[in-house]
Amino acid sequence: MPLILERKASSGEPVKVLVYDSVLHYVCDVSKKFGIQSAAFFTHCATTCTIFYQLHDGTLKSPLQDEPAETISLSSVPCELKPKDLPSLIYDPGSYPSLLRATLNQSLNFHHADWIFLNSFDSLELQAVSWMASYCPNVKTIGPTIPSIYLDKSLKDDKDYGLSLFNPETHACKQWLDTKAKGAVAYASFGSMASLSGEQMEEIAWGFANSRCYFLWVVRASEESKLPKNFAAQVGEKGLIVKWCSQLEVLAHDAVGCFLTHCGWNSTVEALSLGVPMVVLPQWNDQPTNAKLIVDVWQTGLRLEAGEDGIVRRDEVEIGIREAIVGDGAVELKKNAAKWKDLAKEAMSEGGSSYKNIEQFVSSIGTK
Repeated sequence: MPLILERKASSGEPVKVLVYDSVLHYVCDVSKKFGIQSAAFFTHCATTCTIFYQLHDGTLKSPLQDEPAETISLSSVPCELKPKDLPSLIYDPGSYPSLLRATLNQSLNFHHADWIFLNSFDSLELQAVSWMASYCPNVKTIGPTIPSIYLDKSLKDDKDYGLSLFNPETHACKQWLDTKAKGAVAYASFGSMASLSGEQMEEIAWGFANSRCYFLWVVRASEESKLPKNFAAQVGEKGLIVKWCSQLEVLAHDAVGCFLTHCGWNSTVEALSLGVPMVVLPQWNDQPTNAKLIVDVWQTGLRLEAGEDGIVRRDEVEIGIREAIVGDGAVELKKNAAKWKDLAKEAMSEGGSSYKNIEQFVSSIGTK
């Protein structure tokens, strides 16, 4: 990196600001050495960032006592939390100690970086953003950072992220979705990393089948062996199982009525931005906290509850899917989801909070 900066400086086009993933907090030291501004981009939601910060500075203590009646109140969080609502790295600090250390060290950015960027928007996490701004005045929401066409149909050139870890089966998904009624399909994906147990995969599969709702399920090639034998043939036209898809295109399709998700922050932001209610099955790290916000704060999702063995059973999956698609609470979920979709678009539109934050940043670096 220093060599690149030196080359740019000698070319007459010096770098004015280094934007970096917040995990790489040492980039800030490099920027200061070269007299360059630094901007740390956080990939968790603002609320989760504040929780990790308070663990880093000692306000929040770990390990926690796992008592059902215990609740945790933090001034940066708009609801009370139970221990299992916290990021799993905090609730179970021995699970991934090296990752916990790396995550906590992101908090160093608040004291050293010139700017803090968040993939969120002010109205979504006002309490957390305000709390963070008291520690670093240049905390700026710049999201949702999804391709612009999904927020403004006139911006047709910006329609995807420009990369994909796997080959998406876009045509097959669209062709199948086009034959389904508006809001009739449950879409399910657990991201690029989550690996569910064979037992859990089987319970989800039969939960879908028993719901009698249409479903589109992303099952990575590495997970296919966990499906019940001949499952795709047994469900027939009721379900489409693909190895990967363009998630944004699927979520934007009128046929999709809910999203069964592990609550990764990118997936959460996409669903909120496209107005899709969620059925949540969080796995680890920040996902339990995201799930808590989705259900209790933003009120745009339902949570599936696991049994004592940690497995969500097929009846729970069936009920959750049906409730989100055709249940008594479906109307309210869709209403709330539509509200956040409108607010996400407003934030990124001219004069919106994220739009103005980006303008302010660009204007600032242009004068230095």
